[in-house]
Amino acid sequence: MFQKIGNIKICIEKDYEAMSLRAADIFADCVAQNSNGAYGFATGSTPVGMYKALVEKYKNGKLDFSQITTFNLDEYYPIKGDHDQSYRYFMEQNLFNHVNLDKSKINLLNGQAEDTILECKAYDHKIGIAGGITLQILGIGTNGHIGFNEPNDYFSGKTGIVDLTENTINDNARFFESRAQVPCQALSMGIGSIMSAKEILLLAAGANKSKIIADMLLGRVMPQVPASILQFHQHVTVVLDTPAAEDIRLMLGYQ
Repeated sequence: MFQKIGNIKICIEKDYEAMSLRAADIFADCVAQNSNGAYGFATGSTPVGMYKALVEKYKNGKLDFSQITTFNLDEYYPIKGDHDQSYRYFMEQNLFNHVNLDKSKINLLNGQAEDTILECKAYDHKIGIAGGITLQILGIGTNGHIGFNEPNDYFSGKTGIVDLTENTINDNARFFESRAQVPCQALSMGIGSIMSAKEILLLAAGANKSKIIADMLLGRVMPQVPASILQFHQHVTVVLDTPAAEDIRLMLGYQ
C-alpha cells in the first residue's frame, strides 16, 4: 500500500524480504514499460535482496535485461575493479553475472582513473547520450548521504570526486578487514545528476535508518541532509521495512 508525503510515495513493508520484493516489482514494472532505458544502480547491503529478487525474475522469464543500459551510482577511490569491496565487483557478484545484460551497455566509474575530472565528465556525457537515467535506485546513509554525497554547506552538481566523512567510513568499515583499509574518497554522481533522473527509487531497512528517513521526508530541505533534496523531485518512491519507518509511523500516525 502506498501513501504520500508531499510529492514522495511511501511504501512500508513488514520486513526486509518484503521490502526487497516490492522494490524488485517496481524495477521490473519500469523495465517492462521502458525496456531500452538507462537504469542507475546502487550498492551496499540494502539493495542486495532486491538484486536477488531481480535475478529470480530473470531466471523465471519475467524480466529481460538485454536492452537496458546501466550506470552505477558511485565507486570508491582509489580501488581496483577486482577488489572484493569495489562496487564493480559487488555488481558483478550480485547482479551482472547472473542476468542477460549486454556487457557493452554496463557503465561503471573507474576507481583507478588517473584523471578523475575527465573520468567524471565522461561519465555524465555517457548518461546524456543514453537519454538520462530512467530509474535511479538509491540507498541512504545514516547521515543522509545519497550516493557518496555527504552532508555539506551546498548541494553538489554533477559527478565528481568526494571526501568521505568519518561517519561514512565508520559505517563502511564492516565490509573491510579493518577501518584503515576503507578508502577516504569516492567518485559519485552528484546531487544534480541524481535529481536529473526521471524516476527515483530509494530503499531503507533497519531501525538505524529510522531517524534519517524522518529527517529526509519531514525536515527542512538542506545540504546538511543531502537526501532531503528528494522532496523537490516529482517522481520518488521510498520503500521501507517496518523498523526503518518507525519514526514516520509515529509522527504521521501510520498503522
